[in-house]
Amino acid sequence: MDQDFWSIHKLIEFSPERVFLKMYLVESKAGAIACMLFSLLLLGTWPALLTLLERRGRLPQHTYLDYTITNLLAATFIAFTAGEIGRSTMDKPNFFTPLSQENWPSVLFAIAGGLVLSLGNLSTQYAWAYVGLSVTEVITASITVVIGTTLNYYLDEKINKAEILFPGVGCFLIAVCLGSAVHASNAADNKAKLDYFENDSKNGVGTKGVTDSKQTNTNTNTVDMNDLENGAAFGEKAKAGTALFLIEVENKRAMKVFGKSTYIGLAITFFAGACLSLFSPAFNLATNDQWHVLNDGVPHLSVYTAFFYFSVSSSLIATILNFTFLYRPVLNAPKSTLKSYVNDWDGRGWALLAGLLSGFGNGLQFMGGQAAGYAAADAVQALPLVSTFWGVILFGEYRRSSGRTYTLLAGMLLMFIAAVAILMASAGHRKLNR
Repeated sequence: MDQDFWSIHKLIEFSPERVFLKMYLVESKAGAIACMLFSLLLLGTWPALLTLLERRGRLPQHTYLDYTITNLLAATFIAFTAGEIGRSTMDKPNFFTPLSQENWPSVLFAIAGGLVLSLGNLSTQYAWAYVGLSVTEVITASITVVIGTTLNYYLDEKINKAEILFPGVGCFLIAVCLGSAVHASNAADNKAKLDYFENDSKNGVGTKGVTDSKQTNTNTNTVDMNDLENGAAFGEKAKAGTALFLIEVENKRAMKVFGKSTYIGLAITFFAGACLSLFSPAFNLATNDQWHVLNDGVPHLSVYTAFFYFSVSSSLIATILNFTFLYRPVLNAPKSTLKSYVNDWDGRGWALLAGLLSGFGNGLQFMGGQAAGYAAADAVQALPLVSTFWGVILFGEYRRSSGRTYTLLAGMLLMFIAAVAILMASAGHRKLNR
């Protein structure tokens, strides 16, 4: 304690600004939990921004290319700032020190982690269109925690308390079951709304009793793209949760999914979850060398150096795939060109912001994991807590749904809150590299 106090005291004398950053990088449970909570907020917000753009009609290829740029910039910023704070030592090297060392086995683990993260995130972008933001995040996060947390627990030599950690994993399992039930119940609610709307239209009733408004025409070509998901048509606004609201969102969005099987979306979601469950264990291996692939005397990668390699590989594969998807789109997404992408400024700011949020969120997750164990850091995968909030506020998800849907939704969110609390309570303390 005395040594830590005098180290912080010297930092205060040297630079108050650096102390503030160093507080989040200190190898302590409090610092790790602070990183995890902030990471949870950031990682739960960026998917909502990408979903918003897809629902406004922006092509997912354009959005993800913009996202990739700032995602890499965030990692570079972290490396050149936080990565260079303090004196570089054998146990805790700074960002630049490992760049010139013979540590390619660890670098390859970091690159592999970036590849699977990019594939997972890219897949979720298409899954959001099919099964919605909330359900996609619930399923992928739960798969990530169940597989990734278990792997990290054993890789970290059980520094996290198993009797606390695995009940938290159990809460995630319950949450994914409730999430599936929420999706099924909400889908049934939406089908009932659309059937009622169709029957009313056939009978000449129009939207009466469904939208509580005076629209008599469902043509949405004049929808104001700045109205989020309110879908203003002819000066009127379809109320969130109504049948006309669902139709307007479908007409605006870049990917048309009405009439498509939700099993496609669920298959994409489970694939994304499998990819995302592996990126954290791969990063763990890159920074801690549990498999002893480094030569004797070669220090481990710093978390900042590993994160830089991780982000470069993630951005590279994302760029290659999305340039390919411009001309050869998947899942019936519209075709595009490089020229169209360059000239598409509608929503570009939101896409760039999403990349920054994701980059800083991932960086904070890894900082927390390096300090207190990557298994505990998987608490940030409770991001459906944040995503569901944005889904309700921005997209009108679950509006005018049945009591059963609301009950299941409340139970799901409670399980995630319990999971976050329990997983963070299992945080341990990593010993310095030898």
